[in-house]
Amino acid sequence: EMKRLGAARDAGVVDQPDAVVPMSLWWIVPQYVLLGAADVFAMVGMQEFFYDQMPVELKSLGLALYLSVLGVGSFISSFLISVIDSLTKRGGGTSWFADNLNRGHLDYFYVLLAALSALELLAFLYFSATYVYKRKHVNLH
Repeated sequence: EMKRLGAARDAGVVDQPDAVVPMSLWWIVPQYVLLGAADVFAMVGMQEFFYDQMPVELKSLGLALYLSVLGVGSFISSFLISVIDSLTKRGGGTSWFADNLNRGHLDYFYVLLAALSALELLAFLYFSATYVYKRKHVNLH
């Protein structure tokens, strides 16, 4: 986003929200590949975890929990955007999500998301290290 804002500034199209910023599409490919891979691993990992670690009586509940996690994430995301929008507009300021993206600050939002993701990674590492996995009993006879 910082690269896009710089390109918009250099091209003089900051106040033209409908103008095309002269920038290659390839600048956004790495982040979307990384996000896509992370999403796939998270989805598969959650499904496997809920299926493998749920008691037999509650196996059908595993899918519901998996989908509930995705739903709660969507609500938290919407709440975060609403709070940031109202806080940054306060006092006549420009919202991070301004109608003119060249005047907004999506770059700040992406830095915030990166920081939250780092905290989530630390929480994941802690919980994955301290979680005691349910052992499967395999009858060999």
